[in-house]
Amino acid sequence: MIRRFLPVAFLLAFLAVASGCRTAPVYNVSNAPIPAGAGGVSMDDMKSAIVGAGAGLGWQMKAVEPGKVLGTLNLRSHMAQVSITYNTETYNIRYQNSANLKYNGETIHQNYNGWVQRLDGAIQSRLASM
Repeated sequence: MIRRFLPVAFLLAFLAVASGCRTAPVYNVSNAPIPAGAGGVSMDDMKSAIVGAGAGLGWQMKAVEPGKVLGTLNLRSHMAQVSITYNTETYNIRYQNSANLKYNGETIHQNYNGWVQRLDGAIQSRLASM
């Protein structure tokens, strides 16, 4: 009798592990410095770098107030939204909202983290070339 339920138990264990592997702690960027070599960067330069980096990766970027940009990425049925605050020395990228990304207050679908990491890298590249 146990042999008959063993394959079902293995399948359930596999599904539990596989579904857990798709989430990770939410990745935020805190006080990312301006890259070395970037000269005196103005607030307009920062906004331009952030908006341009996001737009280049398919994010919809909207300046909502001085020192703050809201970025939204829509892919298939998924939506990720981040708040990017900045000054002339540092910037932060923080989770704002999402849809269909298994966000539970601490973890989120691992693809979200990759999207934010690529956005961070693109911002760094744009700032470094200023």
